Amino acid sequence: MEATRTEVIRKENEKKTLDIQINDSIGYLFIKRTLDIVASLIGMVVLFPSLVLVALLIKIEDPKGPIFFKQTRVGKDGKQFSMYKFRSMVSNAEDLLEDLLDNNEVSGLMFKMKDDPRVTKVGKFIRKTSIDELPQLLNVLKGDMSLVGPRPPLPREVAEYSTYHKQRLLVKPGCTGVWQVSARNGVGFEEMVEMDLDYISSRNLFTDLKLIFFTIFVMLRSKAY
Repeated sequence: MEATRTEVIRKENEKKTLDIQINDSIGYLFIKRTLDIVASLIGMVVLFPSLVLVALLIKIEDPKGPIFFKQTRVGKDGKQFSMYKFRSMVSNAEDLLEDLLDNNEVSGLMFKMKDDPRVTKVGKFIRKTSIDELPQLLNVLKGDMSLVGPRPPLPREVAEYSTYHKQRLLVKPGCTGVWQVSARNGVGFEEMVEMDLDYISSRNLFTDLKLIFFTIFVMLRSKAY
């Protein structure tokens, strides 16, 4: 049923025109960038003790592996950059991916697996609470990412994008967005693209602030369970 629905959405999307309107007003972009810098700096200062603790736990569980995971992602206008995360998997996770592709639980061009055997014990916790994403504040400060926007895809995913899908790359990718706070693994790739393009065509400061605060709420709620 899910596969059928995704196929219908894909066919409908192919018929859509590629005249998406983006809010690129100077005022909005200035405020958005200012918010990115200020919020990222505050977040890194406030969370510094927690970041150090997580780094120690990762190193204790797997002394041979690195603390951070650096991965090439695709950003605005197809520009590639290195995205940072706390390492939540075994150090050779990328090498093991090929053997797990048949277990993908999300339709389309993404890979998601609920009980991924590559995830460490510490990794399960920091993934559940989204703590693994916090190093991306560095990407925000560098300007590769924004706090809010479409998630940055992998180059191998973009290689299979249609012209319609590539519209996700018209703006800076984000640490959080509509898909992350409302659906996560509950939708397929085509539905995710629809959510991203809806955000891109109607984004504004109020929407960004709402998504940031909702993301914080989701993180705090996940820690309680």
